[in-house]
Amino acid sequence: MKKLLLSFFLFCVTIGFSQDKNGFPKAENNLTSQAPISSWDEAIPLGNGLTGGLLWGEKNIIKLSLDRGDLWDERTNGPKDWWKTQTWVKGGNMWEDAYYGAYPTKLPAGGIEFTLNNNTVKSFELDKQRATGIVHLANGKQAKVFFSAVKPVAIFRISDQDLDGFEVLSSLQVSAKYRGGSAGPDSHSVNALGYPEATNGVEGNAKWYVQPAAEGLVYCVYTETRHLKGESIIAISVTTNRDGGNPVALGKQHCTEALNEGIGKCFSDHVKWWKAFWGQSQIILPEKRMQDYYTFARYLYGSGSRADAPPMPLQGVWTSATGSLPPWKGDYHSDLNTQMTYIAYQTAGNFDEGSSYLNFLWNKRDLWRAFAKDFYETPGLAVPGVMTVAGQPLGGWAAYSLSPTMTSWNAHLFYLHWLYTGDGSFLKERAYPWCKEAAECLRALLKPDKEGNLKLLRSSSPEIFGNKWLEPNTNYDLMSMKMHFLAVAEMAEAQGLTAEAKSWKELASKLGDFHVASDGELMLDSKLMLRDDHRHLSNIIGIYPFNLITVEGSKEDQRRINTTLNRPEWNAQKHNEWCGYSWAWMACMQARVGNAESAYHHLDVFEKAYILRNGFHVNQDQTPDSRYGNGGGKPFTLEGNFIAMQAVQEMLLQSWSATPGKLDSGIIRIFPATPKEWADVSFTDLRAEGGYKVSATRKDGKISSFSIMAKKSGTVRIKDNFDGQTPKWNSKEVKLQNGIYEIHVKAGDKLEAKF
Repeated sequence: MKKLLLSFFLFCVTIGFSQDKNGFPKAENNLTSQAPISSWDEAIPLGNGLTGGLLWGEKNIIKLSLDRGDLWDERTNGPKDWWKTQTWVKGGNMWEDAYYGAYPTKLPAGGIEFTLNNNTVKSFELDKQRATGIVHLANGKQAKVFFSAVKPVAIFRISDQDLDGFEVLSSLQVSAKYRGGSAGPDSHSVNALGYPEATNGVEGNAKWYVQPAAEGLVYCVYTETRHLKGESIIAISVTTNRDGGNPVALGKQHCTEALNEGIGKCFSDHVKWWKAFWGQSQIILPEKRMQDYYTFARYLYGSGSRADAPPMPLQGVWTSATGSLPPWKGDYHSDLNTQMTYIAYQTAGNFDEGSSYLNFLWNKRDLWRAFAKDFYETPGLAVPGVMTVAGQPLGGWAAYSLSPTMTSWNAHLFYLHWLYTGDGSFLKERAYPWCKEAAECLRALLKPDKEGNLKLLRSSSPEIFGNKWLEPNTNYDLMSMKMHFLAVAEMAEAQGLTAEAKSWKELASKLGDFHVASDGELMLDSKLMLRDDHRHLSNIIGIYPFNLITVEGSKEDQRRINTTLNRPEWNAQKHNEWCGYSWAWMACMQARVGNAESAYHHLDVFEKAYILRNGFHVNQDQTPDSRYGNGGGKPFTLEGNFIAMQAVQEMLLQSWSATPGKLDSGIIRIFPATPKEWADVSFTDLRAEGGYKVSATRKDGKISSFSIMAKKSGTVRIKDNFDGQTPKWNSKEVKLQNGIYEIHVKAGDKLEAKF
């Protein structure tokens, strides 16, 4: 490629889309909540991936509830290896009872309660840019807390005059104090675990508790206090005996090292990490409430996920904090929850945080090879649809907790990570081997029917009709497996494994077509239409995120999309059975097919009705009159936060291929579904498939400029959706063919255009 004609500096000066990465998010986008915060799920969330905290309280009490990602009770409710006898082929109840005891379960870590001296709490604030919780006191002063992004400690700071004292409480002590019961579906009191009482210790300026748990686990919350210039500075660490030593000694080591190093140094290192996190990309929206929400959801990746820590389960590192166990055991659901939780980091460019779940999936290969062998009686590997942090199956509703195609959706995350990073080593060393082994399990389960189409023994569409199997294969299973096999074929082709690629494509074709009514509507299976509200958009997953049926595909594709998405079931103003994530998923769905205003409407409803005042997604409508769905309860789960974050990104940038399985066929689409409400919007360094960094600005409802930075050599393809405007390129080599601009670039090249 010839030398690009304009320098990047001059170009940015000319078109003005450069942004200040040092001031993102802005202070005006901080989260603020007036006191009291009397419910743990409305608290200010803080964390560093492994350890999390909830900042809340009222009157003269500040509460800091604590959690740690690997605190789990792994005892089974019944025979330990029940899946070895209740196999896929044998059927039976597949051990429904395994799920419904108090354990296995995620565990809360207890917390700390600070008592104020002649003062009260006025309000709480989350400084997103610096990941710091701020308590505004009635006397005008502040208390602050941050969970170090680089050290295993949290630091709480408050004036000596304002602090009367504090207690360190185990989860059992919290339960006794507040009589903790159920926090939501399938949860229990911590007391149901049968643990002995925690022991509390005090030595000098240190306080701690030690809690014996099940199967040898012991965990500790340790604090050490220093007084400096009229301030109480309290270091906090959550440790376990599985960290490689005595948990009390480790807690002391962590706290003392941080305090000895100096709080200024500890905080500056913390801020430096967060500056790098936010610097990966930026989106500037014209609506403050949407900007507030987007930055909050992205903040959750930085505070809740790390490459070397357990991935975020249903509630991340913010487990129930009033003496109860978390809703749905705080487990890992793979019928959509884990996949949606890790669906937005790719476009944002926060790959280190997103790799947490992929590392988890990779490190459990041996366990899941055994699960495939013992339960499905196949080679390859299979991920339990509902599982613990150790990767053990929890059972429950077998139609989705033990469905083999949940593994396919997990495989899709490996595929996306490769596409968005353009990392050939990751492809060869992780993505392809893992996805191939998962596909081998499915290939062994599939048997031809009378027409020669490959079928599973039993099939489901997640969460519909309770725990019920449908006619094999459901559209959900068909779409999941077809996308999986095509992705493996594409990854094989990228490595020059031509014969393997051909084999996987042939397997995808032998699944047959999707189930479609005479008018083109996508069905549940070969017999059933969707005629009721249903929270899981499983039968149309081929539209998003799998792009197996696209608006840029055949006329039949377009007929199926138009007929299906125009059904009353998808377009009602109220959906009683929808959860918050349903609205956000439909926002992504509508953005993917170019329906900007519908995408905005669904995202708008999500933001208005399905988040608590701290930003956490909840399953039920929170509006006073329940105008959008069933109201009442508010158990929170995180996947809705991230699929809504992705909806924002989908409205601004897309890069999918209309022919999945075909190598290097992705097309960049800039502002493909941007609503009229966002006439002035910009983004910097969002990622596109192929490892590209894309920046763009839209003014007065029209695109005004964009740039694309190449990570590796290849052909960039950009869809001409510029409303009749002709780009002025910084290269004469850009060619327009069939509505697509194309140019070959080398690693490091920057393609730029203005209008």
